[in-house]
Amino acid sequence: MTDTVSFGYEQVAPEEKTARVGGVFTSVARSYDLMNDAMSGGMHRLWKDRFVRRVKPRAGEQILDMAGGTGDIAFRLAKSGAAITVADINPAMLEVGIDRAQHRGIDGLVWTEANAETLQFPDRFFDAYTIAFGIRNVTDIPKALGEAHRVLKRGGRFFCLEFSTTLWPGFAQIYDVYSHKIVPKVGKLLAHDEDSYRYLIESIRRFPDMPTFERMIADAGFVNTKVEPMLGGLVAIHSGWRI
Repeated sequence: MTDTVSFGYEQVAPEEKTARVGGVFTSVARSYDLMNDAMSGGMHRLWKDRFVRRVKPRAGEQILDMAGGTGDIAFRLAKSGAAITVADINPAMLEVGIDRAQHRGIDGLVWTEANAETLQFPDRFFDAYTIAFGIRNVTDIPKALGEAHRVLKRGGRFFCLEFSTTLWPGFAQIYDVYSHKIVPKVGKLLAHDEDSYRYLIESIRRFPDMPTFERMIADAGFVNTKVEPMLGGLVAIHSGWRI
């Protein structure tokens, strides 16, 4: 990894990014659903439904939902009867997820604090690895992808849902204005935190485009990689298999 990494539009030391990203998510944890609604116009719920349908969780499977602290993906996966481990580096996000699970009467999920770059799980343990709107906040993305590959069984599947860059003419310009000008103001209004929302938008702009990220997944050892763009690539489902 290089001496500096991107934190939004800034270049900072890797350890500084890890700490500052932690601060962002500690700040927004209790308003995370509002944040997602503000950034996607509420469409994140439909994207997550589609994402889980692509994962095709099955009863008895072991699935790791990384960066899944608030439980949005885990709750959907758990309906299949699969055994879900929810991992997140941020304890504040996990607290929100645990509270939400208790409120909904959802039992049986395993909640654990974990860094995507240095997972504590054994080799070839999980049938599937999911990460939704979390990979762009990881300090060392190739390292996290390598860890995802390591903990998957042979035949295990990797699925990532992440913002990207829309290729639709006209819509890209409209979304650019909306995200940079409006979303931070909504963050200030709803969560009293304009700076965290601004970072989250900037992190989307700095994330690799779809072909580049697909190559990164392949470089980590995954095969049969695939990208499924939505809204012209504003959001994309990336997938790959471990053999």
